[in-house]
Amino acid sequence: MTYYVHMIKNLLLLCIISVIIFSCKNKKDDTTVFTYVGGEIVNPKGDYVLFYKDEQFLDSVKLDANNYFIYKAENIKSGLYSFRHKEYQVFYLETSDSLMLRVNTLDFDESLSYTGLGAEKNNFLMEMFLHNEEEIELMPKLYKLAPMSFEEKLDSLKNIRSLIYNEFVLKNDPDDKFKEVAEASINYDYYSKKEIYITANERKKESESYFEIPKNFYTHRNIIDFGSETLRSYFPYYRFLFRYFDNLAMEATDETDYYARNSFGHSYRKIELIDQTITNDSLKNIMITSIAGRYLLSCNESESQEKILNLFLKTNSNKKHHHEIKDLASASMKLTPGNKISNHTLITTENTIKDLQGIIKNPTVLYLWSEKSMNHSKNIHYRVSELNSKFPEYDFIGINTDSNFNNWISIINKSGFKKGKEFQFENTSKAEKELVIYTVNKAIIVDENGIIINGSTNLFNINIEEILLGYLNQ
Repeated sequence: MTYYVHMIKNLLLLCIISVIIFSCKNKKDDTTVFTYVGGEIVNPKGDYVLFYKDEQFLDSVKLDANNYFIYKAENIKSGLYSFRHKEYQVFYLETSDSLMLRVNTLDFDESLSYTGLGAEKNNFLMEMFLHNEEEIELMPKLYKLAPMSFEEKLDSLKNIRSLIYNEFVLKNDPDDKFKEVAEASINYDYYSKKEIYITANERKKESESYFEIPKNFYTHRNIIDFGSETLRSYFPYYRFLFRYFDNLAMEATDETDYYARNSFGHSYRKIELIDQTITNDSLKNIMITSIAGRYLLSCNESESQEKILNLFLKTNSNKKHHHEIKDLASASMKLTPGNKISNHTLITTENTIKDLQGIIKNPTVLYLWSEKSMNHSKNIHYRVSELNSKFPEYDFIGINTDSNFNNWISIINKSGFKKGKEFQFENTSKAEKELVIYTVNKAIIVDENGIIINGSTNLFNINIEEILLGYLNQ
């Protein structure tokens, strides 16, 4: 019964959209064309659906009382768009489409489906997306094969998708622009897996399981489009390019530093290669911003940060990106060893106020947690208990990044966390910016005077005990 109810709702909404389109065409002149995207969010996690074209925000549409929405756009360009509701997915839109989607947030990608004008194209793209998800589960075993055996297995997987594509083209006769996207959804996933194989094999260079890869294994590199405007925000294409440049940067030197994706040498060389190779300025700017930002978030050395920043400013032409990365670099450099940690107001479990600098009396590890990820909360506190037993010289202080005091206290009481070592930021957004908090996995280590020892580490890193012991042995 539920299925038929949803079908009726969908048909009604499509009828409404069609009436609106007809009405608007009669009221407007011939040069105005409206495109509609409507749908239902099952188990919504917010009140709005956000729409983007590439990285540009277009609009936010409020859900109605029944969790439906309609987005209306005027004179759009055909191409890839994305909608976001906590998670996000890309979809293809043509002028005058009246597309409807339905998604259940409890099983976002697997439940997403389309009806209406434009549905066939988007259901095809989702089918390719889900095929890739299934293939990824097979890959660990395949990456252990010899190059030609791996390529044979990969070709057979690609052929399955190619058959589905050929049938789709015969039935729907899409235009060349959509064909470019559809073919990219197959080819660039295939190329990505080849690049991952190259990476995995290179890391085994000193072992018996290493293979010499023949030159014809790399032929896919000869047909890459390094500047597609249509694909520049399409994840299969974008993901492949990063993996390709990762491998290209590793080929530049024998230094092991280049094998670490977030290392200075690897990041610097990758930006140089992207600048020399990518022909689409928007794509180039986004890729360079991503690499520079990732490096600045994890680096603990101000001189290297300065070099990455200067290279970024030289190779990225987007002034908005300049502003964002400069701010990030400024905050990140203040977190390098030798600087005093910035002061922030904290709320105690007794609902009183203390300063961050004022609670530091001994060498201290500041770690983060949030009720948004309770599994992480339990794991991080368990990890802290382990480390505290091995390193009693340190104070381990947990800082909650949520804004609801009562919920925080309730979790502390239920979980039995040490109240004297638990605090909450009074102004989380300010703290996140100044302490460069981009994940709850981040931890900061300071000495007894609040001087930073390590401004960006992770308590689950395999070398964390070495870092903690290293300071004590100075």
